[in-house]
Amino acid sequence: MRPRGGKLVNCQAGQKNFEKLEEEALNLTRVTVYPEQRINLENIACGLYSPLSGPLTQNDYLTVLAKGRLLDDTPWTIPILVDVTQEKAKEINEDDRVSLVSSGEIFAVLDVKEKYSWDKKTHCQRIFKTCDDKHPGINAVREMKPVLIGGELILLREHSSKFPKYRLKPRETRFLFREKGWRTIAGFQTRNAPHIGHEYVQKTALAFVDGLFINPLIGKKKSGDFTDEVIIQSYEALFQNYFLRNSATLVTLEMEMHYAGPREAIHHAIIRKNYGCTHFIVGRDHAGVADFYEPFEAQEIFEEYPDLGIIPIFFRNFFHCKKCGGPQNDKICPHRAEDHVNYKGRAMRAKLLKGDRPSPEMMRPEVVNVILNNRSPFVE
Repeated sequence: MRPRGGKLVNCQAGQKNFEKLEEEALNLTRVTVYPEQRINLENIACGLYSPLSGPLTQNDYLTVLAKGRLLDDTPWTIPILVDVTQEKAKEINEDDRVSLVSSGEIFAVLDVKEKYSWDKKTHCQRIFKTCDDKHPGINAVREMKPVLIGGELILLREHSSKFPKYRLKPRETRFLFREKGWRTIAGFQTRNAPHIGHEYVQKTALAFVDGLFINPLIGKKKSGDFTDEVIIQSYEALFQNYFLRNSATLVTLEMEMHYAGPREAIHHAIIRKNYGCTHFIVGRDHAGVADFYEPFEAQEIFEEYPDLGIIPIFFRNFFHCKKCGGPQNDKICPHRAEDHVNYKGRAMRAKLLKGDRPSPEMMRPEVVNVILNNRSPFVE
């Protein structure tokens, strides 16, 4: 599976140039970015966001807003941006090189190609399809600064990972898939501890491909989501007890959730293509939040991207059927709605918050144990 744009981007400083760049960076204008931006830039540098080689320049940005594509028509739906104050923008000229700083550390340099203003209202309406303050992505955009800078990135150093064992780059996952002999791989995006519905979807997809790529999102999430530690530990328990050896692998994706629904579903698919996946699992309300998107909007948007280069696997309504005695979906189960129990993540989280155990039909006991044995299983 070729990466988006034909090759994996590599924006990491080479050994020969590292010391020279590091010394130069000390004397450049410094631009401070927040931790989630740093992670996005590191994802660019290792090829995870191929074909991007830096934060978007203006024409690419405007085309992404208008069409969900870069200027050269390559599918791209979530803008990767670096923002600065108007005062800082006055210190930067186009074609300048600046240092990028996070938590007081210079971690990269950026060859600035453009600086430009942006309309936050238009941005929110295009990306999130709303400007409602109740959407968790809106306030994050409003807190950003009024000028954007775009250009070419050179990464000097990466941040320390919370889970180094599970942090693999696209070149490494592609090597791993070859070593395992997997030619077809289904990627699964998650920000939750797994319940039986997740497992049903994963194993159904696994019946048609060589391997399953579980790729939990690690990073900033909204209040009430499972913590990173619980997500990792619960999948470790699931793998140990309920998956065949060598049928699935776990790799973390360090990235901020945008809750952008359909646009984010395409973004997630592109990332899994860059990892080396041939298929991508898209469930009901993928990357959605509250009732901002229609239940299957994140599946329907794939019709606009026949050139995406990764095969989506859609799962619509699945549930526990009392008469069938296990997980089913609306294409194969003949029984009435009264016999169906939906896998409702919110309801399971509500039970777990009170210290109660969801039934084994809803969540594996080993996964429940991981959650209840953790002092703070949810993001506050």
